[in-house]
Amino acid sequence: MAYQEKKRWVFLGLPFTFTKYTIEEEVITINSGLLNTRENDCYMYKVQDVELETSLAERIFGLGTIVCYTGDTTHPKLLLEHIKNAKEIKNYILKESEEARRKRRTLNTLDIGSLSVDDMD
Repeated sequence: MAYQEKKRWVFLGLPFTFTKYTIEEEVITINSGLLNTRENDCYMYKVQDVELETSLAERIFGLGTIVCYTGDTTHPKLLLEHIKNAKEIKNYILKESEEARRKRRTLNTLDIGSLSVDDMD
């Protein structure tokens, strides 16, 4: 299953922008621009956490903004702004990113400030 959404104006939720988001099992792709275009990809296994933000205006028009915190160097904080079906897409990204990490046997580790032997004295 893959999703394709367009960034929309918050007012009335109209898709009059030139940004398209494609969310697939392996990769998230953002295409933006009209004359000068830019395509940016982020592999799903690099997504570490996902957050859904909805302002009052977004809720009124059935939109949401998904924030993906990634290990990607070009976009450590990947925004999928003002899209429809935001909650469904957020859940899809969470599930597929976990599955992609499992397939690649990638382990997320965090430095939780453990003490070294020298610090214990």
